[in-house]
Amino acid sequence: MLNRVVLIGRLTKDPELRYTQNGVAVATFSLAVDRKYKNAQGERETDFIPVVTYRQLAELCSNYLAKGKLAAVDGRIQVSSYTGQDGQRRWSTEVVAEDVRFLSPKEGSSAGGAAGSAGPSASGGSFGGVGSFGHEVSLDDDIPF
Repeated sequence: MLNRVVLIGRLTKDPELRYTQNGVAVATFSLAVDRKYKNAQGERETDFIPVVTYRQLAELCSNYLAKGKLAAVDGRIQVSSYTGQDGQRRWSTEVVAEDVRFLSPKEGSSAGGAAGSAGPSASGGSFGGVGSFGHEVSLDDDIPF
């Protein structure tokens, strides 16, 4: 079975950093991701996807990401349920990030260069190079045949 999601989008607000009772860092943010196709009015629709990060990745995201910044997220979908104040069972869906790439250029640097090299990876890095499935991942748009 496989539960994996890869997203590229812009943050809708600054990450919110908090700590659990055990001292584990947790950062949450939302990515605005445009859909590939246009709707009947000829406009692209946008999905706003909640993302959560933990531990050192959470602290890095809190320090280096901000509203409007472009980021790539590699992670898994997590569905949770809880009971609301009205006694009704509710469901929430979020992406638990295992890797985050900061794609916006550093402040004060030029915007030139490839998107994949515009910023560091906030974890072991499954973007670019050899992917987690053991094959090389190419980030350029050339057709390989």
